[in-house]
Amino acid sequence: MASAAADASAGEESLRRALSEKQVEVDAQGSVVRELKASIASKDLISAAVEALSALKLEKASIEKRLQEIVSASNGGHQNKEAFRQAVVNTLERRLFYIPSFKIYRGVAGLYDYGPPGCAVKSNVLAFWRQHFVLEENMLEVDCPCVTPEVVLKASGHVDKFTDLMVKDEKTGTCYRADHLLKDFCKEKLEKDLTISTEKAAELKHVLAMLDDFSAEELGEKIKLYGITAPDTKNPLSDPYPFNLMFQTSIGPSGLSPGYMRPETAQGIFVNFKDLYYYNGNKLPFAAAQIGQAFRNEISPRQGLLRVREFTLAEIEHFVDPEEKSHPKFGEVAKLEFLMFPRELQVSGESAKRMVLGEAVSKGIVNNETLGYFIGRVYLFLTSLGIDKERLRFRQHLANEMAHYAADCWDAEIECSYGWIECVGIADRSAYDLRAHTEKSGVALVAHEKFAEPKEVEKLVIAPVKKELGLAFKGNQKMVVEALEAMDEKAAMEMKAELETKGEVEFQVCTLGKNVTIKKNMVAISKEKKKEHQRVFTPSVIEPSFGIGRIIYCLFEHSFYTRPSKAGDEQLNVFRFPPLVAPIKCTVFPLVQNEKYEEVAKRIAKSLTAAGISYKIDITGTSIGKRYARTDELGVPLAITVDETDSITIRERDSKKQVRVNVDEVASVVKKVMDGQSTWADVLWEYPSHHSASADE
Repeated sequence: MASAAADASAGEESLRRALSEKQVEVDAQGSVVRELKASIASKDLISAAVEALSALKLEKASIEKRLQEIVSASNGGHQNKEAFRQAVVNTLERRLFYIPSFKIYRGVAGLYDYGPPGCAVKSNVLAFWRQHFVLEENMLEVDCPCVTPEVVLKASGHVDKFTDLMVKDEKTGTCYRADHLLKDFCKEKLEKDLTISTEKAAELKHVLAMLDDFSAEELGEKIKLYGITAPDTKNPLSDPYPFNLMFQTSIGPSGLSPGYMRPETAQGIFVNFKDLYYYNGNKLPFAAAQIGQAFRNEISPRQGLLRVREFTLAEIEHFVDPEEKSHPKFGEVAKLEFLMFPRELQVSGESAKRMVLGEAVSKGIVNNETLGYFIGRVYLFLTSLGIDKERLRFRQHLANEMAHYAADCWDAEIECSYGWIECVGIADRSAYDLRAHTEKSGVALVAHEKFAEPKEVEKLVIAPVKKELGLAFKGNQKMVVEALEAMDEKAAMEMKAELETKGEVEFQVCTLGKNVTIKKNMVAISKEKKKEHQRVFTPSVIEPSFGIGRIIYCLFEHSFYTRPSKAGDEQLNVFRFPPLVAPIKCTVFPLVQNEKYEEVAKRIAKSLTAAGISYKIDITGTSIGKRYARTDELGVPLAITVDETDSITIRERDSKKQVRVNVDEVASVVKKVMDGQSTWADVLWEYPSHHSASADE
């Protein structure tokens, strides 16, 4: 009897945990009491299910059954995330949105081709990015080469530090990312093992939280501890070792000038800072932007467009005075409210919460107004594309994720069938990048503030004694020097006081991942008073960086749904793309193959071309209903059917409602809807409705 009670208790705990992972909270009796977060497609269905469970005080078996219904509804009617994802991917590949590259030669992992509709979606996303950021903020756009000399990436730290830890199948030699194997193991145990104890679950969650902090040795120990083997063969794995993710090449025929395919576009902007600053009239703040290809030699690419070896980045480097990070347009976004996930909530095990952006900045949760302004602008950009507001959150980097020089970092994460995916990084990188290139190149990448009258200023001077540091730290000398020079005034003066009283101090060097002992003879710290006519300083950089492929894939999932055919014998696929990103804005269908109708269709097509609207004419002999279904699957918002010579019908994709419009007005009506000047509701109100039974096949 006691055993049965224990089993029941364990079962309830497992169920409670499962419900919790579906963002549903359960009270002590096992009843669902409230919905924590609307991460599911049909919010009405979820709310109804939660209400029903609360009211009925259902038994465990009934809750399990209803939970399955909720999970099914969360994926647009599909039984699970994998099935939903497969339906999306199958549709995308069949309709040529994207396909594996070099397919006839069995492809290469992590490389994909965009087909015609995929190219159009990508082009529309990038065009809107330029409009939303480059034009709105009057940014300076540049286009730099993909091939980058080694010296540039040496200065930025990529040559020495841009690595992932890799393990090999000891028998086949197949390579895997060590942290991914450990992450997958922990997640699978937490999600699928209903017998797991509370202590074990807490241990695995701690491992996931510390994953980015593990050294090669610690990662290897965990892999051995949990008995993790090669996923495909179950063979034993090697110890983890670092692998640089950059594609190496040589510039010129001699091979004496090493280079790399760039892993990001940002360095091209940093090395051009001096010229861009001059172009901007030697004034701060200003922003430079770049869209371009980047390359990372991923160890084991997976997850389709989410982890690839060649991809498109859109990056902004906003240069600002480190002492003045307010933003004149912050008021335009301050009232926005959305899901934010500060590090305090993450550490305490809580979920993301809706916050007003202005309050987050005023309370110091977000470091400064300029960083907050770009967080708000990124939110507006993503939701305008069609990303679901309820499945978008801004997660602050934990202390162990932050680079030592960064003031604050947030990721825009979008939830899809793979979980929460980082799609945009918004970071205050302080002055690290410009200082690194100044030191390596010998060219001062600085800004100037001229004073009306000379000022007496007190300056912090940190002078590492490189000879003593070299003797003490040998090959690590450079990283210790960089960390000392990067100290802010408060930390420097605290170090000075401790060195004077104790003669030595423990000092954390993030790039080494450990504390080192700094002695009094290794660094001189002082403040000097000087009269200056101008202030010379290295600007701070606020960097929003957009993974375009990741955003587009999440958009595909958020836009996809199915609906039954008229006969009810099949499910029809639909992409509900907003007009802004739809690959084709409208289609033109002569109702039947008729010379008069085809002439009208050509006339309409000519007017659409003149208005700059993309369209597709379909004069195949198939039924109009089947033609509608084909274009719904491409996400085309409007379909024009030529069934008379003086007027036509326009059908909207999602409602399937139609209106009748004069032929001469067609292009004007479509353009207003595509440009956002009118909504479909406006069109329904202005023009007579039309119904065709054949249109609903």
